Amino acid sequence: MIKHIVFMKLKNGLDRESCLAEIKRRLEKLADRIDEIRRLEVGINVSRSPNASDLALYSEFDSMDSLNRYREHPRHKEVLAYLKEVLSEIRVVDYEQ
Repeated sequence: MIKHIVFMKLKNGLDRESCLAEIKRRLEKLADRIDEIRRLEVGINVSRSPNASDLALYSEFDSMDSLNRYREHPRHKEVLAYLKEVLSEIRVVDYEQ
């Protein structure tokens, strides 16, 4: 099983609550639209630490091939295009367990 974790930070000057809610909504919809996703959670950070990210995505896939199909899926690419508009930073960790 592959665990895929993404940490995201919003660009300055955006409406934090509405932007984070929209990101969460878009990401969560992917779980019903992309068969490769085995599990998906999206969490909005409640900490105000200056080192904290604003949002985290946790997802699971059967294999690296499944994760790569997810990455290439048109619906994922659509969400990713939106994320690139509103995020200043994206950090990713993929590991096998």
